[in-house]
Amino acid sequence: MKNRVYGIIGIKSVMSNWNADFTGRPKTIGNGEIFGSDKALKYSIKKYWENRGDKVLYIKSFKVEQKGEEKEKIQPRDLAERYEQLFENLNDKEPSKKVLKNLFSAIDVLNFGATFAEKKQNISITGAVQVGQGFNKYKDSRVEVQDILSPFRNSNEKSENADASTLGTKIMSDEAHYFYPFVINPENYNCYLEMGIEGFTGYTKEAYNAFKEASLLGATALNTNSKMGCENEFAMFIECKEESKLYLPDLSQYVDFSKGDDISNIDISKLDFIEKFSNDIDSIELYYNPCFIQVKTGLSKVKKYNIFTKEEI
Repeated sequence: MKNRVYGIIGIKSVMSNWNADFTGRPKTIGNGEIFGSDKALKYSIKKYWENRGDKVLYIKSFKVEQKGEEKEKIQPRDLAERYEQLFENLNDKEPSKKVLKNLFSAIDVLNFGATFAEKKQNISITGAVQVGQGFNKYKDSRVEVQDILSPFRNSNEKSENADASTLGTKIMSDEAHYFYPFVINPENYNCYLEMGIEGFTGYTKEAYNAFKEASLLGATALNTNSKMGCENEFAMFIECKEESKLYLPDLSQYVDFSKGDDISNIDISKLDFIEKFSNDIDSIELYYNPCFIQVKTGLSKVKKYNIFTKEEI
């Protein structure tokens, strides 16, 4: 694959917490605006790949280990241990080209790149797929705090409430709509193609299709307690022609979101300027749920699909 792709991924969060900070509240910038980090979106994508059986390197995995006289404890693997779990033992004399071959065989590395500094290997791969921060475009979002009663007491509690069940909190946003920009540039791997890495042919159409599939389903499939209520609600893919010299900015800044009585409105009409570059563009695809969303756009050469059924609208 040689052509660049630009796009937007939209995530809906209703009575859930798409991306929490270390206090448990939805992440915000200094002015209080809610956003989701690129790591949150990438995690949902990588988890989707892992669940369907793909090889994913940069995701948390656990081992059980006994240290000295301590009993066996569950702990996360470090990077070298995760590498060895997926590939083979890593030693100081391992050829870098062999390590690169293994790294690029992982679907997350082939898409997002990697930082790998283990056993005298200092490898940094700028991924073909780059994802920005996803800002919430729904201005009426509110943070909700639920009190939760635990069925257990805290045996370490020293206050007068030591014999009572413990209380906790669950923090959510009542509703938020995050829009992430992304760009795919296969040219990022040109320098690795020149190295003659065995079996490596650069960024592939298969890797792009895997990214596209997970971008439409990853958040919806991630049904943890805090993510129940989060789902993929929108995606836009603008595929440039191979010979195109078109470079586009962050597309998510051109998105407006509003709520109607029965349906939500996603307005991308500010992106109509793309029509001027039609000679550079191979295709434009929009994915959304027409039961709950209508999309406003003046683009003429655009195909619209149901994000869940993949049927053309």
